[in-house]
Amino acid sequence: MDTITIKDIARALNLSTSTVSRALRDSYEINPETKRLVIEYAERLNYRPNPIALSLKENRSRVIGVVVPQIANNFFSQVINGIEAIAYNRGYHVIIFQSHESFEREVLTVQQAVARKADGLLISLSSSTSDVSHIRELQEKKMPIVLFDRVAKELDSISVTADNFEAAFAATEHLIQTGRRRIAHITIPPYISITQERLAGYKAALEKYGILYEENLLRYAGFGQNEVEPIIDDLLSQSPDAFFAASDRLALSTLAALKKRNIAIPGQVSLIGFTNTPVADLLAPPMSTVEQPALEIGQVAAEQLINLIEGKYKGLQPERIKIPTRMVIRESSQID
Repeated sequence: MDTITIKDIARALNLSTSTVSRALRDSYEINPETKRLVIEYAERLNYRPNPIALSLKENRSRVIGVVVPQIANNFFSQVINGIEAIAYNRGYHVIIFQSHESFEREVLTVQQAVARKADGLLISLSSSTSDVSHIRELQEKKMPIVLFDRVAKELDSISVTADNFEAAFAATEHLIQTGRRRIAHITIPPYISITQERLAGYKAALEKYGILYEENLLRYAGFGQNEVEPIIDDLLSQSPDAFFAASDRLALSTLAALKKRNIAIPGQVSLIGFTNTPVADLLAPPMSTVEQPALEIGQVAAEQLINLIEGKYKGLQPERIKIPTRMVIRESSQID
């Protein structure tokens, strides 16, 4: 079947091409009933905007640059799926860049996205990014930017994250309610926003139940292959009765290290992760986890960026959007 155009839709519905075009862009100038007719007809015929024609007409590339620390990370691959779904439906292409957890690579990839004439950027900061002046400079040049997952409070930018504080609070509270008192927390580098938010949630839950926060039960792990094993040995000397890991990678490494040392889970220690790994329920024992809404984070971030590109937020203060998480309780933290 030939590609459907705006002219075809206009002819079939006896409307002008400009009316159809505005209806598809969700313009306030078109009444809701006409919008509904146009959108339903367009969906029925699988109409998709022509990005090249649109870019010529609007003097925009219709391209979004996405910078993530690592595509192989299941969380980020799901976020990208959410971004691409929204971008496709709104007539944008997506170019994906990886920083590989390197500040220098992040700066270069951001520059590459700008060089490729991206209309806007979606960025999740690398674990080694503490200086965000490269992003601030682009904002000063009016480049639309939305941060997601790993964000920077010092940037005046729209951000989309999971509700990390509440999620960490709920995970820690669950361990406390199952009788655990010495809860070790293994997390990622301290200057990353999600680290700070999850640590704050962990501390708040301890405080609620009158449990003293002990710094010797907190450990930071980088992104090296063999960092977790010595951390587990170190923490076991503090006699913990539970482990709360702040990422799926850390939770899986903790599980492996504990099993290697023949420590019964949950008999001797409980374990809960902060993850969206699809294998959590296949592990032995099946692992309790905080499930992050990765797809939704991607969808919301893409919607926010495209609205920013299309000038729908003029004069409004940037929002910091937090999306609720979900606790999934499995055998690794349940006590009979």
